[in-house]
Amino acid sequence: MSIALVTRRVFLAVDGKLRIKNAIFRSRLISAPRRSIVDMSYSTHFMDFKGSSIPSSMRKLVVTKLSPNFREAVSLQTVPVPTPGDGDLLIRNRFVGINASDINYSAGRYDPSVKPPFDAGFEGIGEVVALGLSASANHTVGEVVAYMGDGAFAEYTVVPAKKTVPVPSAKPEFLTLMLSGATAYISLKKLGALSEGEKVFVTAAAGGTGQFAVQFAKRAKCHVIGTCSSDEKAGFLKSIGCDRPINYKTEDIREVLRKEYPKGLDVVYESIGGEMFDLVVNRMATKGRLIVIGFISGYQTATGVKPVRTGTLPAKLLQKSASVLGFFLPHYLSEYKAAMKHMLEMCEKGELVCEVDLGEMTPEGKFFGLESVFRAVDYLYLGKNIGKIVVEIPHPVSSKL
Repeated sequence: MSIALVTRRVFLAVDGKLRIKNAIFRSRLISAPRRSIVDMSYSTHFMDFKGSSIPSSMRKLVVTKLSPNFREAVSLQTVPVPTPGDGDLLIRNRFVGINASDINYSAGRYDPSVKPPFDAGFEGIGEVVALGLSASANHTVGEVVAYMGDGAFAEYTVVPAKKTVPVPSAKPEFLTLMLSGATAYISLKKLGALSEGEKVFVTAAAGGTGQFAVQFAKRAKCHVIGTCSSDEKAGFLKSIGCDRPINYKTEDIREVLRKEYPKGLDVVYESIGGEMFDLVVNRMATKGRLIVIGFISGYQTATGVKPVRTGTLPAKLLQKSASVLGFFLPHYLSEYKAAMKHMLEMCEKGELVCEVDLGEMTPEGKFFGLESVFRAVDYLYLGKNIGKIVVEIPHPVSSKL
């Protein structure tokens, strides 16, 4: 009888790692190591890279009602663990990042056409536990990746492989770079056009993205002024190179700028909006650049933005040849890969401080588990954090095989 030869691609678990092999099946037995075949496209039960069972269900946060009140908009649900498509990775989240815009997202402000229910959360870091066929060309199970993508507030998230960034380990410090670090890096490079000796003003300077704006401006040999709300934060800012921290609880920002910086500000990294926007517009230097990366003061309102005094803005800009520039990270993804590569290199060399706030100093303690995302969002809007707010996602170990 002739030997029928059939070649096909299958998912194989070999030595605890998933790999794609060309398996040649003949009508006779072939001596080979014992292998477990796991077809990720159709299987309802996976094995992770440590040999423990991946559960059939998981928990995630879902926006069920449009509202800037995160607690009202979002609910914790139990759902099946998703399966990765051909170009996807299934990531077991270890840490997820909290962003001011989480409530903009829950209010439906980014895409009015999207209606609830939809998944919440923008960024996470964790291990790859399953992957699609095409994704396996560049990724392996057990690899640690960080990512930007919808649905990060979950125990497991399916993410297109092209949206992930391999990182050395699942440390929350690397997660700080994904949105917060990249926003500061790219916006200051592309819009700030920093020159040595320029005066750079950073609002919310001790926060998740402000900390990076301070450091990148210092690397460009600029003089950096940063606003904050406590002496503890002012001390942190000094430790990362800020030349003039301003604690607005004890000092008047307007008076400090008028007396100490009479020639104005060359670059402003602005995330507050409202009255702060009006203040810095009036303190711009000739050819000054005001970069708007957000306006958090208005996010909790019905409209999402506090009004500013724009009536004479054209005249103010013309008189100083100044500019107001908006920055939204998704519009600069062509710059993202290079920015992440450089920031990761700086981190590994100890040249960049990536401050993380896990809520350990809060009355309720560390942000641990998806339930604590609600508390972490509240904490951000209290303005108490130093650095990037991050929530740890625990994973109980199930029986080993």
